[in-house]
Amino acid sequence: MRARADVLAVSILCASLALACGKNSDPTGEASNSGGSHVSVGEHGFVPTSLSLPKGTAGSTAPVTFVRTTDETCAKEVVFPDLGIKKDLPLNKPVIVDVPTESPRTLTFQCGMAMYKGALVVK
Repeated sequence: MRARADVLAVSILCASLALACGKNSDPTGEASNSGGSHVSVGEHGFVPTSLSLPKGTAGSTAPVTFVRTTDETCAKEVVFPDLGIKKDLPLNKPVIVDVPTESPRTLTFQCGMAMYKGALVVK
């Protein structure tokens, strides 16, 4: 019962952060946000599965926050293969990954087993 309450609290926190940062999402699972992005990691993988980030200037980055909300998933870490980044995702703890946004490109992210995948599109 306590675990469900924790998951609900984290879900509410993620939704509140998304609203505060002006994140817009559509039914296709794509989100767009210029002030940082948030990804929930649950039993079905990453939500949203696609994020759009604005292109920045040379050397610029954008924070993407990942929060794992369940133990019922293999997505206990996030990996950005093209960037050589691998971060553990402790349960109900926000983990920030600073993603380079200096040039337009698509960056994939995945769980450690590559079963769940997503993309960040810098445009």
